[in-house]
Amino acid sequence: MVEPKIRPLGERVLVKLNEEKEVRKGGIIIPDTAKEKPQEATVIAVGPGKLDENGKRIPIELKKGDKVLISKYGGTEVKIDGESFQILREDDVLAIIEE
Repeated sequence: MVEPKIRPLGERVLVKLNEEKEVRKGGIIIPDTAKEKPQEATVIAVGPGKLDENGKRIPIELKKGDKVLISKYGGTEVKIDGESFQILREDDVLAIIEE
């Protein structure tokens, strides 16, 4: 994957959705038409954070490379150099996956 030249603004983050595996436990193969939208993603870039009412910057807790769980219907899908990414608000990130 080539690093896209895009920088999110405010409290937004750019993520790359992680593909689900074709075969699940038990050997059941899920056809593409029945798959749900993946909820696991990798953070590609983060914005500087939002400003509070006093103009002070509130930094984002996420960093590039974090594996995260995202809201199923949050964000906006974008194509950059033929690859699909999602731009979403920090609030649409539900958790960081620790390995």
